[in-house]
Amino acid sequence: MHRKNDLRPMDNAMKVAVIGAGTMGSGIAQVAAQAGHAVILFDSRNGAVDHAHSVLRKTLDRLVEKGKFTKELADGIHGRITPAKELKELAGCGMVIEAIIEDLGIKKKLFADLEALVSADAVLATNTSSLSVTAIAGACKAPERVIGLHFFNPAPLMPLVEVVPGIATTSDIVKNAMALMKAWGKSAVQCKDTPGFIVNRVARPFYGEALRIFEEGIADMATIDHAVRSVGGFKMGPFELMDLIGNDINFAVTKSVFEAFFYDQRYQPSITQQRQVESGRLGRKTGRGYFDHSKNAASQAPSDDAVLLTTIHDRIVAMLINEAAEALRLNIASRDDLDLAMTKGVNYPKGLLKWVDEIGPAECLSRLESLQAEFGEDRYRPSPLLRRMAREKRTFY
Repeated sequence: MHRKNDLRPMDNAMKVAVIGAGTMGSGIAQVAAQAGHAVILFDSRNGAVDHAHSVLRKTLDRLVEKGKFTKELADGIHGRITPAKELKELAGCGMVIEAIIEDLGIKKKLFADLEALVSADAVLATNTSSLSVTAIAGACKAPERVIGLHFFNPAPLMPLVEVVPGIATTSDIVKNAMALMKAWGKSAVQCKDTPGFIVNRVARPFYGEALRIFEEGIADMATIDHAVRSVGGFKMGPFELMDLIGNDINFAVTKSVFEAFFYDQRYQPSITQQRQVESGRLGRKTGRGYFDHSKNAASQAPSDDAVLLTTIHDRIVAMLINEAAEALRLNIASRDDLDLAMTKGVNYPKGLLKWVDEIGPAECLSRLESLQAEFGEDRYRPSPLLRRMAREKRTFY
């Protein structure tokens, strides 16, 4: 029997709707279509859906040229995505995934409209990266069928999806949403509905502490990037990654998390980044951010001082580890999901809780206590879980 609000994850006959035809929405539509679902793509902006459908055709054709897809597969994916001109065309869908602007009021109105349109057993999902799933679900008479499915950009390539139940979301929907994402070929992790979920919460010190090190005059940006790449094995340094993401986007997320955590110093934004945004130096998309990305720009030579590089690296990693330990202490996600999220979502060289085992909880604690003693800031307070692990000489794995 098909129960109310029950997902059948392996049934690719379920019709899926995606609202929002930007880069993220069209990417999610492609993922669902690749998994065999008929997909309806809708956007209230005039011409947005037709443009996205045309861009997707070109993307699929390039994949065929490169030998990644057969022509039959590409044609099938494109053919399973139907542009919609009106919201009412989504009425027969078993799942609707919203990927529109990060504005709570707009999302809540959309979900209220959707609830009146789709069947009682349709699941409503939000791709929000910074808003409360519970708050969005609050617009619905049946909030138990609302769930967060946070894909990472670009959705067809990035393996991670954060599955975020709201307070009222039923356990069946959570379980089946996890299974559905895995059926779509994704690495699914479950996390609490708290600011930043896993990745945008745990990753904040990667940027924030790098900015602090620069502001203190310890090293220039090129050296800080070089330190985390050469010592830690990160694929990109924090400054080049912020330039890639966009300083406006990264700064907005930082502010959002800081405010959502009631101004906890751990998540404090940086004036340096604010000035970058105010000056229009947003990164690669504007040609200038922390680095000059113009065609003939000379690259900055980093320092190769081994002691300096290790010191910078150790400080940033200690803050990341502390954030992961605190997320585990507060049951934001399981140990395995926390580590999986950071390796699959932001391509960290290893899970942070595995990393603390390699370094040793006592050593990580010592680094944090030294920073807190030096600066006298609550920002560097060690997680009580990390203190306990060090005291009891335990490891996370």
